[in-house]
Amino acid sequence: MSASKLKLLSFSGNSRILHLTWIAFFITFVVWFNHAPLLVSIREALGLTDQQLKTLLILNVALTIPARIVVGMLVDKYGPKIMYTLLLGISSVLCFFFAIADSFEQMALARFLLGFVGAGFVIGIRMISEWFPAKQVGLAEGIYGGWGNFGSAAAAMTLPTLALLFGGENGWRYALATTGAMALVYAFIYYNSVSDTPKGSTYFKPKKSGAMEVTSKLDFFLYIVMSMPLYGALALLAWKLSPAGVSLLSAPITQAVYVVLALLFAYQIYHIWQVNKTIFHTPVPQIHQYKFKQVAVLNLAYLATFGSELAVVSMLPLFFSDTFNISPVQAGLLASGFAFMNLVSRPTGGYFSDKLGRKRTLTICLSGLAFGYFVMGLITPEWFLVLAVLATMMCSFLVQAGEGAVFAVVPLVQRRLTGQIAGMAGAYGNVGAVLFLTVLSVVSAQTFFWVIAATAIVTLFVVQFMDEPRGQMAEVLPDGTVQMIDVH
Repeated sequence: MSASKLKLLSFSGNSRILHLTWIAFFITFVVWFNHAPLLVSIREALGLTDQQLKTLLILNVALTIPARIVVGMLVDKYGPKIMYTLLLGISSVLCFFFAIADSFEQMALARFLLGFVGAGFVIGIRMISEWFPAKQVGLAEGIYGGWGNFGSAAAAMTLPTLALLFGGENGWRYALATTGAMALVYAFIYYNSVSDTPKGSTYFKPKKSGAMEVTSKLDFFLYIVMSMPLYGALALLAWKLSPAGVSLLSAPITQAVYVVLALLFAYQIYHIWQVNKTIFHTPVPQIHQYKFKQVAVLNLAYLATFGSELAVVSMLPLFFSDTFNISPVQAGLLASGFAFMNLVSRPTGGYFSDKLGRKRTLTICLSGLAFGYFVMGLITPEWFLVLAVLATMMCSFLVQAGEGAVFAVVPLVQRRLTGQIAGMAGAYGNVGAVLFLTVLSVVSAQTFFWVIAATAIVTLFVVQFMDEPRGQMAEVLPDGTVQMIDVH
């Protein structure tokens, strides 16, 4: 079956699952980024400083790091249907909390907790991989990711106007609460409309839970090394909130956070050992092996692509407003161009990954986005506004096509671990966001864009070590028989 035969206009079979799932993801992104286009109103209502606003941006992507890892494990174990339902329901409550917050401390806590909603992406990746064959999975995952990611653009385009329609000094609060209500209603709709697999198919689960399975000694140590930046990003966030940063946390509390992170890392190493200790005395049969380096490369590629998108989407409305001295509504609409491209760019990245090859497509996209961010670093108030918007949209197209190319590979590494692989790659996206937003808090916007460009160049080199997915992967059915799954 060719990728071109994906019946996008249909609402039956796997197309129905695709549409229902990207809508769920779309709503999570509306909720996750509902604050960005309303930052000017929030700043005025609560009298926040620019440093406090930047702290909210960083907090918004912090909890998503551990959440994507944990949710990735849970979706592999319990299935995407129940996990998406729970995530939408819980995030609606957190959204209501943010809408009624009346101090910076309350907003900071609510925004930190709302990072949980960003784990929704991982759930849908596993759902789509269950319903679509390898020759279609790049395009299908691209549509899911791209159309869902458009939620941040939809929030930027509609929420400032919705706040004006509600009117009054609390209009922005009602606009935020509306997004929470959407998530709550859709939780019930999704639960009653989907199933984890097509009828008659097996939902493969990991043999053990608590950590990802690896299949060689070298991969065991690479897994531990690749886990370090997840905790490093959270430690960086704690430093940003400490007296050395915005003083939201006291010095003793910051030290306690560091200790807790160290203990959690040690606890994860213990779990990695418990799940994988047998590989040190019993080799894994060749048919069941996979290369963890594939996961490592995808992690770094998603750091450069989605990590930069998260950071840029968060700061772009304010950047346009301050650079070109335009209103919040105008800035929100223009900045939405960055996320607007998701509608076509992620599916395009996935489609060309299916057609031209996974590695080649990722190489092209990373080369292009490095150039795109270099150009964005040249934007000044002297530019014509239309040229700045066009440069932004060109860059965003390549960034999001790269994201589509990354997740065209994720389901082809090891089926039963797809949720965990998606979770780890997704978490690296948030590591990138925390890293880039922290850079933004201490340098100019120009330097911020150029740091991202440099990161993309380094990642481009790393991607050359990825193997093109070929042949088949093996999974074991509940009765012990082996099922071979095509990966090309």
